[in-house]
Amino acid sequence: MACLASHSLPLILGHDVAGEVAQVGAQVTQFRPGDEVYARLGDLRLGSFAEMAAVKQGLLAHKPAGISMVEAASLPLVGLTAWQALVEVAQVKQGHKVFIQAGSGGVGTFAIQLAKHLGATVATTTSAANVDLVKRLGADLVIDYKTQDFEALLQDYDVVLHSQDATALEKSLRVLRPGGKLVSISGPADPAFGQQVAASGLVKLVLRLLSAGVRRRARHRGVDYHFLFMRPDGAQLKEITRLVESGVIRPVIDKVFPWEATNQALDYVESGRAKGKVVVSMH
Repeated sequence: MACLASHSLPLILGHDVAGEVAQVGAQVTQFRPGDEVYARLGDLRLGSFAEMAAVKQGLLAHKPAGISMVEAASLPLVGLTAWQALVEVAQVKQGHKVFIQAGSGGVGTFAIQLAKHLGATVATTTSAANVDLVKRLGADLVIDYKTQDFEALLQDYDVVLHSQDATALEKSLRVLRPGGKLVSISGPADPAFGQQVAASGLVKLVLRLLSAGVRRRARHRGVDYHFLFMRPDGAQLKEITRLVESGVIRPVIDKVFPWEATNQALDYVESGRAKGKVVVSMH
C-alpha cells in the first residue's frame, strides 16, 4: 500500500486521487515517498473525500509530467473508461467510424481524443454551446442533440460508446453495421459483468433477465453488445500517462472547487451542466 499525503491531494469527484506518496508498505517496489502519482481507488472502495488515501501499488501510476495535480486528478475515471471501451473491448483501429455520445462530458472529452489517436472518424452529440469544444478535441461530425436525431445522420458505424438513456441505446443499435460493437457504460448490465464481479447466482440471473432484450436485439442485427464497468488499472494509467505527456490527450476540466465547497461541487455535477470534469482540491 502507498499513502498519499493530504497537502497535495486534489480529489476528483468519485474515487480518483492524485498527490504525493507519503508512505509505502514493506513490499512496495514501484514507488517511493515523495513520488507524484495518481490512481483510481479500488472497486467499491470509498474514501477519496479524505486527507489521505491508501492505494494498492498496482492501481497507481506516476503523474504525467507537465500537468498539475488537479489535472491529473481529473483523468483516472474518464481515461480508464475510454481506454477499456475503445482499446480493450472495441479494439478501435485506423479507419473505423466511432460514435461517442455526450462528447462534452467527462468520458466524452477523453474518448474523442483517444479515438482520433487510434485513427477513427469520430461523431458525437452535444449542445450547440459546446460544438467548438468537441471540434477542438477532434470530433469530425457534431450532432446537436437538442435539434437533430443522430439515428437519421449516422449509418454503418463500427463502434458506439453509449452513455445515455434507453431510447439512445435502441437508436445506437440501428446506426451500427453488422459486426459492429455497442459498448454501454450506462447499462443494462449483462451476464459478463456478473462474472467480472463474481456476483451470486441470483444476481447473475437478474442481470441476464435485465439485459435479455437488448442482447437479443443486438444478435438480431449482428451487433456485439457489451456493458462496461470500468476497473482500476495502474498499467493502463501508465499508457494514459504516455499519451498525456506526448500531447495526444489533454485534460478537460470545467471547475475546481475548494474542499469547503464539496457539497456545491456535487450539486454542480448533478446539474448535468459540466463540461469535462469537476475536481475538489485540498488546496
